[in-house]
Amino acid sequence: MTKRVTIIADAVEHLGPDLAKRLARHDHDLVLGGAADGLVEELLALGAEVELVEEVSTGKCLTRPDAVQTLVERAMTRFGSFNSAFIRPAVHVTGDILSTTAEDFQEAFEGNMLASFFALQTLIKSLIEQGRGGQVLIGASGTGVKPFPGGTAYSSTKAGTVMMIRNAAITAAPHGITVNAIGTMALNYPGFLDNTGCRDPEVLAQMLKAFPAGRLGEPAEAAHIAAAMMDGESHFMSGEFISVSGGWTTT
Repeated sequence: MTKRVTIIADAVEHLGPDLAKRLARHDHDLVLGGAADGLVEELLALGAEVELVEEVSTGKCLTRPDAVQTLVERAMTRFGSFNSAFIRPAVHVTGDILSTTAEDFQEAFEGNMLASFFALQTLIKSLIEQGRGGQVLIGASGTGVKPFPGGTAYSSTKAGTVMMIRNAAITAAPHGITVNAIGTMALNYPGFLDNTGCRDPEVLAQMLKAFPAGRLGEPAEAAHIAAAMMDGESHFMSGEFISVSGGWTTT
């Protein structure tokens, strides 16, 4: 293996596509769980080799215990190893504490927290076996560190995920493996706009009043931060939650 290899799930939306392109420009080959239209061709043009695993993308597929293991196996078969991974479990469930049902909460738990648990176990074990350290970044949410009553189940399970990542980081650190979380809020991608109703200009304007930046963030901005935690240059920061939310989590 002459280049670094990174696993990204998902590369369909959110920061994943921009992260893949940024790492491709910096001498990385990629294993992608799903890909946005035209992304693989763009990455190949940038000089990256790409292993596309369409059956492991985002959402509920990551609740399968073998989902991330499939990505790891494809990385090992194609490249012989991997160095870092970004996994984004994301099952959005809306509703406050009174309107949320037990079924809603179970769906959020499985899609966000349990999926992160499976990913962390698989990735850390695999990197320990390789014996060369590595970097793991899990997609969390700004709502995992600041209450969001309109998404009680989502916010609560993301908060649990952040604590799990901090615990996992302690286990991984002696092996030279960093484990961190990145959480966004008000990112300009379809999932956020659809789940919050912010395609309506009036709803968006009202939402942005809570954000010191006064605007939506762009996926490329979040990808810039994520890449810094995965490109092999950062080895002393672990167990941290990185907020990319236009100042929302500080207010």
